[in-house]
Amino acid sequence: MTESAPVVLITGSARRIGAAIARQFHACGWAVVLHAHTSSGELQQLAFDLDMIRPGSVLALQADLRDSATLPDLVEQAVGQFGRLDALVNNASNFYPTLLGQITAEHWDDLFAVNARAPLLLAQAAAPHLRRQQGCIVNLTDLHGSDPMRDHAVYSAAKAALEMITRSLALELAPKVRVNAVAPGAILWPEQGKDDFARQALLARTPLGRTGTVEEIAEAVYWLASDAPFVTGHTLRVDGGRQLS
Repeated sequence: MTESAPVVLITGSARRIGAAIARQFHACGWAVVLHAHTSSGELQQLAFDLDMIRPGSVLALQADLRDSATLPDLVEQAVGQFGRLDALVNNASNFYPTLLGQITAEHWDDLFAVNARAPLLLAQAAAPHLRRQQGCIVNLTDLHGSDPMRDHAVYSAAKAALEMITRSLALELAPKVRVNAVAPGAILWPEQGKDDFARQALLARTPLGRTGTVEEIAEAVYWLASDAPFVTGHTLRVDGGRQLS
């Protein structure tokens, strides 16, 4: 892998949307630093697959993003391996309901740690390296960062915080570093399941009448990272028009 290739660090990139983002960047000639917490098998398999395509182009790291002490080390390992960092994609997220009357401080701390605090602290650690490359940050937010989701008050609040972090960092890091976000609509159903009635009701509120694909999200992230030089502080909704309904 030549040192001139741009480098991206993608959190939560072992599977689902994160893996699609990693494949998109890698296919476009970037070196990719993959991250996972518990999905070690998927992480190693993806790293193997991408490295077989272009040897020396992948670094796989495991860390619990709730442990703030580990975050600067992720950035340093990426720079230590490839000599530079051009983009940070904060994709990792945790998601579960928090019913009013049952919400605890632990729920708040857990959901905010991954969805808001880790992206901010990673951005802070990455900023000096990104400035040198005139790089960028792309955060994965959620439609529910602006439109609340029933029984998910804490998750929605955490994603709303990430929306404001995106805008604040865009102001703080300009003009050297651009900071944007992608807010996906219905792309993959939650792994804990969603009944058919709920799925159909959601699609009925989506003008394009279908779920999106992980590849469509990956393409949007890549566009913001590589082909949008005059865009910063923006959240791109990739939701099939759902915000219109």
